[in-house]
Amino acid sequence: MNSNSSAATAEKRIPKKRNGGLQRKETLAGFLFVSPMLIGVTILVLLPIIATFILSFSDWNFIMGFNGFKWAGLDNFRKLATDATFLKSFINNAIFLLTVPIYLIVSLVLAILIDKSVYWKGYFKVAYFMPYISSVVAVAVVWQVLFHPSVGPVNMFLESIGISNPPKWLADPNYALISMMMISVWMSIGFNMIVYIAGLQSIPKDLYEAADIDGASSWVKFKNITLPLLSPTTFFLLITGIISTFKVFDLIAVLTQGGPIQSTTMIVWYLYDTAFTNLKLGYASSMATVLFLCVLVITFLQWIGQKKWVNY
Repeated sequence: MNSNSSAATAEKRIPKKRNGGLQRKETLAGFLFVSPMLIGVTILVLLPIIATFILSFSDWNFIMGFNGFKWAGLDNFRKLATDATFLKSFINNAIFLLTVPIYLIVSLVLAILIDKSVYWKGYFKVAYFMPYISSVVAVAVVWQVLFHPSVGPVNMFLESIGISNPPKWLADPNYALISMMMISVWMSIGFNMIVYIAGLQSIPKDLYEAADIDGASSWVKFKNITLPLLSPTTFFLLITGIISTFKVFDLIAVLTQGGPIQSTTMIVWYLYDTAFTNLKLGYASSMATVLFLCVLVITFLQWIGQKKWVNY
């Protein structure tokens, strides 16, 4: 009996060993398949983030090499608290955040109209999506011509309808940021509209049919069916939109270079100017750290708040 039981026990253990070896081979194969991506993310994302945090506590001009590396402690962050240009760029970024709810609302309205009430839906989808996939430089140059203070089509139209002194737009400190926000809204509508259309088409039609049977109005159906079921889509677009507003660089570089009078200077542009024009890499890294923390806090607050209004 003892020999039989030991043989049975040995037979039970053999498949387990084989399964364990097979599982290890599959795990190793999986790591080998994803290793190019892991290596790329580590080298291009994780290491630069770590280096940025370290450099934010230093005073380093990288042209001088590592011999010019000096620890500065919290001095860079103390300077940021009293840096008028940084505070101005931070305020401009906060104002620029208003573009997100604006183009979300416009995109949702257009998505509903195109999805239900418009012929040639494919044409309108492509037409609105083109600004998003077009070159930012090309789009910026076109708007620079449109907003030309003297011979631009926009001001010529305003003068033709009786406005004798139209705004100077990008050349006016009072209107430059507003002009940038208008361009950003125009460029962002297409992507958000396409995502909203996809969200609308995923809503079960049975819900609308049941609401029609109950005699619900269009507004009631929109408020009680469309908006709640689109809340995950809205949440996704809200997070990505807010993050993108903190990364605005290309429009500024082409149109205003932060002017006039720093009216369009934002954190990323000031960071770039500090790092690669003034060669203060440590100070620029402290700005990047603050920017990272701002995005992290805003995203964290959104994740907490979404539990109250997002319906999965």
